[in-house]
Amino acid sequence: MYLNCHTYYSLRYGTLSSEKLVKAAQKRGVKTLVLTDINNTSCAYEFVQDCQKAGIKPILGIDFRRDHQCLYIGIAQNKEGFLELNRFLTEHSLSEKPLPDTPPPFVHAYIVYPRLIKPIELFEPNEFLGIRPEHLHLLFSSHLLKHRRKLVALNPVVCLDEEGYRLHKILRAIDLNTLISKLSPRDHAKATELFHYPETIRQLYQQYPFLLRNTDQLLARCSISMESGLHHNRQTFTGNEAGDFKLLEKLAFNGCQRRYGENNKKAIERTQQELKVIRQQGFCPYFLITWDMVRYAQSSGYHHVGRGSGANSIVAYCLYITDVDPLELDLYFERFINAHRVSPPDFDIDFSWNERDDVIDYIFKRYGVEHTALLATYSTFKGRSIFRELGKVFGLPKEEIDTLVHDPEAVNRHEQIVKQILHYGEQMENFPNYLSIHAGGILISERPLNYFTALQMMPKGFPIVHFDMYQAEAIGFHKYDVLSQRGLGHIKDAVQLIKKNQGRAVDIHEVESIKQDLKVKNQLKSGQCMGCFYIESPAMRGLLQKLRCDNYVHLVAASSIIRPGVAKSGMMREYIYRFHHPNAFKYLHPIFKEHLGETFGVMVYQEDVMKIVHHFAGLALDESDVLRRIMSGKKIRGDTFEQLRKKYFENCKTRGYPEPLIQEVWRQVESFSGYSFCKAHSASFAVESFQSLYLKAYFPREFMVAVINNFGGFYQTEYYFHEARMAGAQIEAPCVNQSLYLTGIKDETVYIGFIHIHQLEREVARSIVQARQEDGPFRNLEDFVHRVKINAEQLNLLIRIGAFRFTGRHKYELLWEKNSLINPRQSFDPTPTLFDDNPQPPQLPPLEESPYDQAFDEIELLGFALCSPFKLLADPAQHYDCITAESLPHLLGRTVNILGYYVCKKDVITVKHQRMNFGTWLDMEGRFFDTTHFPNFLKQHPFRGKGIYRITGKVVAEFGFFSLEVIRMERLPFVADGRYG
Repeated sequence: MYLNCHTYYSLRYGTLSSEKLVKAAQKRGVKTLVLTDINNTSCAYEFVQDCQKAGIKPILGIDFRRDHQCLYIGIAQNKEGFLELNRFLTEHSLSEKPLPDTPPPFVHAYIVYPRLIKPIELFEPNEFLGIRPEHLHLLFSSHLLKHRRKLVALNPVVCLDEEGYRLHKILRAIDLNTLISKLSPRDHAKATELFHYPETIRQLYQQYPFLLRNTDQLLARCSISMESGLHHNRQTFTGNEAGDFKLLEKLAFNGCQRRYGENNKKAIERTQQELKVIRQQGFCPYFLITWDMVRYAQSSGYHHVGRGSGANSIVAYCLYITDVDPLELDLYFERFINAHRVSPPDFDIDFSWNERDDVIDYIFKRYGVEHTALLATYSTFKGRSIFRELGKVFGLPKEEIDTLVHDPEAVNRHEQIVKQILHYGEQMENFPNYLSIHAGGILISERPLNYFTALQMMPKGFPIVHFDMYQAEAIGFHKYDVLSQRGLGHIKDAVQLIKKNQGRAVDIHEVESIKQDLKVKNQLKSGQCMGCFYIESPAMRGLLQKLRCDNYVHLVAASSIIRPGVAKSGMMREYIYRFHHPNAFKYLHPIFKEHLGETFGVMVYQEDVMKIVHHFAGLALDESDVLRRIMSGKKIRGDTFEQLRKKYFENCKTRGYPEPLIQEVWRQVESFSGYSFCKAHSASFAVESFQSLYLKAYFPREFMVAVINNFGGFYQTEYYFHEARMAGAQIEAPCVNQSLYLTGIKDETVYIGFIHIHQLEREVARSIVQARQEDGPFRNLEDFVHRVKINAEQLNLLIRIGAFRFTGRHKYELLWEKNSLINPRQSFDPTPTLFDDNPQPPQLPPLEESPYDQAFDEIELLGFALCSPFKLLADPAQHYDCITAESLPHLLGRTVNILGYYVCKKDVITVKHQRMNFGTWLDMEGRFFDTTHFPNFLKQHPFRGKGIYRITGKVVAEFGFFSLEVIRMERLPFVADGRYG
């Protein structure tokens, strides 16, 4: 009798979670329930599980809608029927075709029409007409009574009560971006679409009881189950399990020989051990599919980084999925896969941001669109953004909405509309709003994915399933994380630029020799790592200098302890202290010294938690990993946790440890596991960091150009150009005869790319490069205008930035000449002229360019001046009593003045809920220095945007890292902009 129920996955329509819907059904004594969300199947698995737990028979279907109007309701008889419905919805989503007025004939699914759209005599055997309670009076004299077997009772369920109905109308107004008062009846559900009790429905249909009988008979013919299990994933790579293992074994041992040599007994034994577990757990195809995608990437010349817990595996290392040696770093395979771990394993494979999509496309073509899809994420209604949505539908003025969003306490909570917004905002919290794409999760299934979900095409051209990673894991799918990052683009592009500019081939994969390179180590130790993956931020620069970090192992640790949880706990400072004073602390127990000596007894990594629980308390490694996952919140606490906790304490007592020691170790394990970082993950990051460091140490100019062209990094683009200049590059403004669309380098000269000119159109930039490639350099402005299709506004930008300085004429002359060359009424004709006319240049009035015009044009068009910003100070005398960053170590404890060009700042909230800042600056010599701004001084002397500041502060040092505690600062004025008089 309930064959059209909705959850809140009927996006911006339904008001109930699956759990609430099923609990309401249980309360009403309902025995059968049909889920039919609107063009959505996100909730299917969760709904089936909830129903089965509640003793309710679940049935799945889809409410097919076009332009917000219900066309028909599909109800699956069984799994094959759900497959048919999902395929139908998927086909129209992928092809972007609208749903038709009538569906195709289904073999295993029923169709219920909400209204008569074709003669009932033409209904297929699986098609029915739904009769709503409000339409029953029309049956009395209707010819439809001659076709009673085609009629069923239709009672849509959208909400539980009138309160829920009000919420439903609010969601509809948000969806349609209109005021709730302007909704028409077609825009929302009818007020009767509540979850009525069965007795109420029987009473409504008492004159036509056959409608309920027909409905019950239809539902009795339906049945579905959705079991979970790893068998849903692709089961083989070669076609059979034996073939998979033989191939994986061959690849692993061949790789082991290449990685470790022929007679490394430890590596061979570890490989054999891992292969055994991989085979037992049925993960051979998972490794082979990951290897296959990496092999494709390598064959295409793409660089990748394999990271995540998968880097704990020696088999992954031997398959060249990762470049992290688990023996070198004492990484436990059990952190990745073990007999107790029922959840799928996890590889994170990073590709360059502009190569990942091609790898994903290969995966789709390799395994088929029916079996391959990206994971979804749910964008939900959250926090104060809900207030903005509700404020709009209730018609509040923008000013009041802004106040409500930014300062809810300042709003009169007794005002009726505000009370409603706060009330319904609380109810809407965490409702799904729309489906989005997971950062990189891909599913590859054994059976077609449409057995589980419909697919939805996304703007990037790849389809997604309707469920997220948590539902995927619950069903049993393991995801392949194919991610993107710009750091890999830095490396690849730098290698290509080095080859082009210097003719040198660089093998960036010689990781072992790079890690031992003295110049690279010194670069790391200096902390001057701008542009280098993961280690360029001011905080990391400070940490590297405090640790005097000059090797791979210490960089792995630094990449982990820099994370917020470790720093906040105080363990980052403790680690640095122990590094500097290795004899000034005492290990909790000799086992800590034996197994955590590398990190001075501090549990830095998730693997450290496993080590201590295993070696100190005697839990097996797989049990230790389960305990770690529970403590880190990745696994729900329950009986397993209590059993392992009990085993820990019993084992410790059996070993004769004193009670205070047992409790303290448990406290540390419990607290550290919540924030600690996967060591293999950190090690993977450190490998990429070393590759970046190598390029920066030996080829700094090409490396910085690569960073600039990938538009990714901690800092704004300006500061990467500055870093290139500090490395000896001559930075030139865009030039029509030298620049490319992206930034280029020739010898030691860097030409800024056209892409950096604000408001310059891409087509104009590309046509400049194309015209130059076809017919050579431009001779003058007239030649340029004749060969490149460009309007006056775009040409203005090029003249102002200095792109025609090769002509030897200043920009005001060129701007004057432009007016005689560009006729907006005349169409562009790029045909070469028969004769090379050299008309006499027009007589111009005296035109002068002030000394700072070019700098201000650059600031306006590039975002920064190419000259030193300190040259633009209105009062150059400001620097006479100022020091430079290089002097800080000699002035410890002194109060000094320094001029700083603002780079960035970090906001921090203190334990007393006050705001303080950490600032990063460039001094007059172009070197970085850092400042601390405590709350009391920050209130008196706040940051006032970009510019040069005169800073007064006390020189302090922490573990050899020097900075300033600011007492006073003010932003200094620039010279007047003379371009506009």
